[in-house]
Amino acid sequence: MFSRFTNIINSLQALDKTYSNSEMVKKILRCLPRSWMPKVTAIKEAKNLNVLALEDLLRSLMTHELSMQNKDDDEEKEKKKKKIVALKSSQTEDSDDDDDDDEELAFITRRFKKFLASKKKFGG
Repeated sequence: MFSRFTNIINSLQALDKTYSNSEMVKKILRCLPRSWMPKVTAIKEAKNLNVLALEDLLRSLMTHELSMQNKDDDEEKEKKKKKIVALKSSQTEDSDDDDDDDEELAFITRRFKKFLASKKKFGG
């Protein structure tokens, strides 16, 4: 965008139409898309547009663009990392039987221990 703007300004200068630095800064800020409006507002409020150099404006806009791209890239990486895996669950009678099996095993173990204890009492 900046190279196109510079070409237009240079062509106009060849036709004896010149713009001041503040006019060029204001024109660039006006032509930015809606997604850039928060940055435009911040520049307008924080800096004096009458003394802001065109190169400083360009540097600020390029920095903002790079940070937006990095943020978008990071968000895409996060989306790729967060693959959602949904497992289909089915309820079968085996899951209830597992609890019953554990209880039966505990019961049998207790009975066997009592049996061994009784054997020791009677000398067997």
